[in-house]
Amino acid sequence: MSNIKKAFENGKAFIPFITCGDPDIETTKKCVLEAVDSGADLIELGIPFSDPTAEGPVIQEANERALKGGVTTDKIFELVRDLRGKIDIPLVFMTYANVIFSYGAEKFFSICREIKIDGVILPDLPYEEKNEFLPICKKYGVDLISMIAPTSEKRISMIAREAEGFLYIVSSLGVTGTRSEITTDLKSIIENVRKSTKIPCAIGFGISTPEQAKKMADLSDGAIVGSAIIKLIKEYKAQAPVKVGEFVKEMKKALRD
Repeated sequence: MSNIKKAFENGKAFIPFITCGDPDIETTKKCVLEAVDSGADLIELGIPFSDPTAEGPVIQEANERALKGGVTTDKIFELVRDLRGKIDIPLVFMTYANVIFSYGAEKFFSICREIKIDGVILPDLPYEEKNEFLPICKKYGVDLISMIAPTSEKRISMIAREAEGFLYIVSSLGVTGTRSEITTDLKSIIENVRKSTKIPCAIGFGISTPEQAKKMADLSDGAIVGSAIIKLIKEYKAQAPVKVGEFVKEMKKALRD
């Protein structure tokens, strides 16, 4: 049984996203530890890629800063190995298919198992092409986490039936980034999901305030926040971990209220 289920066992889950290596690996490590101490239930760790097609300007720039700073997949593996000596909450990588292809899928997922990465999210991997990675994910016990977007429509139940870990529900069309309002009919998407699977689902893309997070978690099993956290890290740099911790506490409180 997937370790990811632990994230959803104590009420609504709050899932922060952090780009590894922005502005440096040490700050990433401290941000993750603060987020865990402040109540994060699962953490998405972004492995930077030069052409992150699902990301808006905020996370694109974080990818660029991290890559310019010399971050590599191997350095991120070492970061997770270090973190695993201190934390045991579920961790998933969010990256792109080319990152895994270029590293070597067998090697990539064998190390994921070794360092206890629980799942991988690949926004550029269509459902129809998931068998590129699914057999090797299963071999090494890493959940290949599926995404459902507003455009998934007739494919929703099909994707949901075969989902692993948790389902990432994309709140809005377009790329990641904070939004003042989320207008997608998420209620009907999630009702469709619930008919097809008992696997938990969390909503991401565009969530930046406690009010939005609560609204999304009321509909689903949790809320995912990335760009708002990346903005804090960009602004506060080495001092960012404390700010990230405060933000996570605020979000967790909203999800409990």
